[in-house]
Amino acid sequence: MKRVVLDTNVLVSALLFKGRLSRLVELWKKGGIVPVISKETFAELRHVLHYPKFALTADEITTIIEDEILPFFDVVDVKEKVGGVCRDPYDDMFLAVAVSARASWIVTGDKDLLELGEYKSVRIVTPQVFLEEIER
Repeated sequence: MKRVVLDTNVLVSALLFKGRLSRLVELWKKGGIVPVISKETFAELRHVLHYPKFALTADEITTIIEDEILPFFDVVDVKEKVGGVCRDPYDDMFLAVAVSARASWIVTGDKDLLELGEYKSVRIVTPQVFLEEIER
C-alpha cells in the first residue's frame, strides 16, 4: 500500500486545477495511492478551501470533501508529535502525520519541507518527482 501525505497546496491544486497534479486524484480514486490526513491537516485544508481566491461556495466545498476526500483518504490519529524539525514550525504537522501513518512519502512544493529530503523513513519530494516514481 502506497501511503502518502499530500501537503495542502498540492492537494488543493490537484483538486481544483486541471493539469499534471490532477493525476494524483486519479491515482487515489483508482487505489494506486492511499493519501493520509490528520485532523490538523484536514482543518487546514477546509480553511484553505474557503479562501476568496477560489470562489467556492459552501456546497462546493462540502461536495469536494464528501466526494473527493472522505471516501479515499485515511484519517490517522497523530501519535508521534513532531516539533522543531522543519524551519517553518507549522510544517511539522505534515511530518507528524506521515510518521504516524507510516507513509512512504510527503509530496510538497514547500521549500522548508523539501530541504529536509527525508524524515525518519519518509521521503519528501516534489509532485513531479513523486509522479515520475509512482508511474514507473
